[in-house]
Amino acid sequence: MPKLPDPFFNKPTENQIKLTRSILDLIFKDPQAKYGLKEFKDIKLEEVLIIFEKEKGKFYLNCLKREKEILVYDKNKNISHPEEIVRQLWLYKLIKEYKYPLDRIEVEKSVHFGREVHAKKADIVIYKEDKITPYIIFEVKQPEVKKAEEQLKSYLSAEGAEGGVWSNGKEKFILYRPYPKEYVATLSDIPRADQTWDDLFEEKKTYNQLKSDFDLLYIIKRLEELVLAQAGVNVFQEVFKLIYAKLYDEDQAKNVRKDKEVLFRAYKDPKKTYQIINYELFQRAIGKWSDVFNPLEKIELTPDQLQVCVPLMEDIKLFESGREELDIIDNAFEYLVTEVSKGKKGQYFTPRNVIKMCVKMLNPKENEYVIDPACGSGGFLIHTMYWVWDNYLKDASIDAKREYAGRYLFGIDFDENMRKTSQALMLIAGDGKHHIFKRNSLDARDWVREEAEEARSEIKRARLLARFENPVEDEENRKTFRYLNFDVLITNPPFAGEITDSGLLRQYEFAKKDGKLKRKMERHLLFLERCLDAIKPGGRMAIVLPQGVLNNTNLQWVREWLLKKARILAVVGLHVNTFKPHTGTKTSVLFLQKWNDDPKSGPLNPYQEDYPIFMAVSKKAGKDNSGEYVYKKDEKGNYILDEKGRRILDHDLDEIAEEFIKFAKQQGFSFWAHS
Repeated sequence: MPKLPDPFFNKPTENQIKLTRSILDLIFKDPQAKYGLKEFKDIKLEEVLIIFEKEKGKFYLNCLKREKEILVYDKNKNISHPEEIVRQLWLYKLIKEYKYPLDRIEVEKSVHFGREVHAKKADIVIYKEDKITPYIIFEVKQPEVKKAEEQLKSYLSAEGAEGGVWSNGKEKFILYRPYPKEYVATLSDIPRADQTWDDLFEEKKTYNQLKSDFDLLYIIKRLEELVLAQAGVNVFQEVFKLIYAKLYDEDQAKNVRKDKEVLFRAYKDPKKTYQIINYELFQRAIGKWSDVFNPLEKIELTPDQLQVCVPLMEDIKLFESGREELDIIDNAFEYLVTEVSKGKKGQYFTPRNVIKMCVKMLNPKENEYVIDPACGSGGFLIHTMYWVWDNYLKDASIDAKREYAGRYLFGIDFDENMRKTSQALMLIAGDGKHHIFKRNSLDARDWVREEAEEARSEIKRARLLARFENPVEDEENRKTFRYLNFDVLITNPPFAGEITDSGLLRQYEFAKKDGKLKRKMERHLLFLERCLDAIKPGGRMAIVLPQGVLNNTNLQWVREWLLKKARILAVVGLHVNTFKPHTGTKTSVLFLQKWNDDPKSGPLNPYQEDYPIFMAVSKKAGKDNSGEYVYKKDEKGNYILDEKGRRILDHDLDEIAEEFIKFAKQQGFSFWAHS
């Protein structure tokens, strides 16, 4: 075997490490790119890549294969070659981890396509043991360059190689063409030097081998590009079928199967892959979470299509996700919800900066029950969970944190797609438990039906059903679940549409005038009344409403009704760009605390006629006029990053929340009194 290059034997000096680190920072101008090199997270870059200054302002490294010095950064011309860094790290990994000998590896191999005169160069080629036949071809690109899937496929065809890897250091995909078949499948890894491709299919995996470090948004986009967009299927539905099949498999592997084996993986025969994923996992997931999918549903992808999708998800671990992973999953679900909501008036994703402001101002505690009666994708609930974890369960065990998520957070939504999203998110956060229900929050008749039994049982078990001294009223509420005793409610209900159903309208004070039933009523106004009925005396809430509710003269009666029911804690006017590109409706967030003079019923908040109200108007939404996110920059125009290397949204809602907290403490609000 040829002699291994220096990094495998010689430790760099402190000065070399310092220089390499500084040059890497210059090469990867965006720190997010460098520190996003997930593929090499277990490698100490500065110890593997020894960069040196050969000529003034020109920095080189020794190639692990070519035995020559390669220019990686020219300070004088401000030219860098981050793709060379990615290539060298892959060479190190192939030699060190995959155990391929140097004499089976070639760099910058010429690839000819048919009668083309000019050859292209493949970045890395691994040969079979005969050292003649190409085995695996690598295409590496600098971290933000678009993926070259078609180019990689053309390399496989031209060279007759069985496998190909595209990698930018942060993300990768692996293509596998089982000779002599023409179709290309994906795999989650490449074989080591002592393995074959078939070995990868035969290799069993266990729950403990799954990885928590993943980017679900990248995976979903790859699923779309490779298969779903061309498959003639509903992308949202098929992605969530795979997610629920994966969740079921993890649940069984972790809690039931003796050897903790996971079954969600690609098998050599695509028909077997389909059989396992669809029938043994997805169909049983339907049985376990019966209110999520129709019992007759199945995965609509063909076996060959599914064979491409599964390897992209088989190595990830959704359960036991930490805070950062949940954020990544949340971002991926935002993408899916945004895609599925296009063109649906009144239904869209609540920006996370709005959610965080609402949660921060209401300050939910670790022993308080929280509900979102129009929970959508679950944003308010997941960020309530983060708030409690960070402020009240900071030193608690992981189990205690998950117990909180599975016990105290409730969500209701009638939309199938939204509920699939929020339920999956809370299943992951609560380690298999959730309180997300498909019900119509506005219609008490929906709570009488047999399908509502699970929701009714969970609310009764948590003692959240309000009781009345009057036996007739109490019996009626036991049937309809109209009046509840939640501590905190946070929601952004759908604005669009008017309710004309007289059976629903007669349940609301707002729908009656002078003893007569109105013919129609705006949906968001009914939500406002319903929300106040869902919290206990002294309970508090935040609700996003069209601004007209708070300042239109023809809605004065709504404001008068509110003043009798609750103290108006705050009104925050949101910037007109906040909900773009979905809508340009001007909105406000209304914060209320229900009046209460009985300490046995809930936090004291005795009725007052005259009191100060916190008022604020957001001037910076964190979005531009087209609805694109806007991030903070320094005076040189560079993005300002947080301690984890992420861009910071340019908005003012955090400042508004901080000012409210000062106001709340001055006013002695019960939920901020001892914080």
